[in-house]
Amino acid sequence: MATAVAAACHSPARLVVSCSSSATPAPPRRQLRVAVVGGGPAGASAAEALASAGAQAFLLERNPSGAKPCGGAIPLCMLDEFAIPRDLVDRRVTRMRVLSPSNLAADFSRALPPGAHIPMLRREVLDSFLRRRAADAGATLVPGLVTSLSLPADPATDPYLVHYISSDSGGPSSSRCVLEVDAVIGADGANSRVAREVGAGDYSTAIAFQERIRLPDEAMAYYDDLAEMYVGGDVSPDFYGWVFPKCDHVAVGTGTVAAKPEIKRLQSGIRARAAGKVAGGRVVRVEAHPIPEHPRPRRVVGRVALVGDAAGYVTRCSGEGIYFAARSGRLCGRAMADEWGLTGAVTEAGIRSGYLRRWDDEFRPTFRFLDLLQRVFYGGNAGREALVEMCADEHVQRRTFDSYLHKRMAPAEPWGDLRLLWRTAAAMVRCGVLGREVERLRRLEQQAADQVLLRH
Repeated sequence: MATAVAAACHSPARLVVSCSSSATPAPPRRQLRVAVVGGGPAGASAAEALASAGAQAFLLERNPSGAKPCGGAIPLCMLDEFAIPRDLVDRRVTRMRVLSPSNLAADFSRALPPGAHIPMLRREVLDSFLRRRAADAGATLVPGLVTSLSLPADPATDPYLVHYISSDSGGPSSSRCVLEVDAVIGADGANSRVAREVGAGDYSTAIAFQERIRLPDEAMAYYDDLAEMYVGGDVSPDFYGWVFPKCDHVAVGTGTVAAKPEIKRLQSGIRARAAGKVAGGRVVRVEAHPIPEHPRPRRVVGRVALVGDAAGYVTRCSGEGIYFAARSGRLCGRAMADEWGLTGAVTEAGIRSGYLRRWDDEFRPTFRFLDLLQRVFYGGNAGREALVEMCADEHVQRRTFDSYLHKRMAPAEPWGDLRLLWRTAAAMVRCGVLGREVERLRRLEQQAADQVLLRH
């Protein structure tokens, strides 16, 4: 299939010019051709938006059966906004618990609005559904690994050439193919090949690592509607660990920008913190994947746009990315299709105006706010203790859910926010002492463990 697609895309559009003196209608404008690289929520949403608008969308995915390690939480508004069937939801979380380095817990269930919940999905289920829907809208699914991108000689009119190795089971193995397109959308993750090919710039990445653990029935019942987040230097020096419920198992993982060898130690930390609750479980899958720490320096270069993780749309502090990936893909696809429909061309200025500017206007405040929270509270165990103490506050919980569930910044409440500021300052003072004590106990525990190892 991929070879046939490549051959078809090499055939240039041909316009028939009439020599008759009588007026004739202008030939119909050919379809816009866009290669969407990466078949996750960002790429699938972009391909669906393009195909629904009448464009030729080629959705290239190297591993359609794979799944990115991910907690799988999405905001409630995404179900309706992206028409996600309810039967894809594994769990409906109504209790969110955050545990501090000293294992003090803040329970978020009090402020959850009646009937609201946090949907939990498996990425392999969600991604497959979104790709099928893109195909139903008219997108062409191309199983293959993109290896390079040939840039146009004329940046305004010449096509891009997408070189890829087909993995279509119906054709010869490892066949090399070329796709000729008018524009490219890079939705191929934190290590984006598309971003490298167009010089979009580097950014720092974190590592997400998780184990899927199948628990005994009584242990799984504990997590029926509960998700847990653990903060502390033992589980992550700059992020958090998690235990999130899936259909018949839990995902236990951590994220960090620390060096790769550290990830095993940190994963042991989250396993130890949750040991009593996941006892007797069996690991059925181990996953690891890079996630971006901040947006790329350049997200639009010529007629190439980056979306999702490739663009850096994962929030700090919370680590959320699924919704932002799907939203950016849809916005970018629509922007390209709209400009083509109006002018018969796709331009860098048009993509910046129709996609990038709209994205930044809507979501830049959210990303900056969460970046500030991480800088303030994730720098040490004292800050993490203060964060959990704040999370126990009903005002904080209500504003958090208003922003998270519906993806809009909660409006300011001057008096409530002022009280929160004073509580935060007091918590930072109190938890400074507690945080230092936790650090001292952690060091003693590590020293004791080292001595045991030396004796053996």
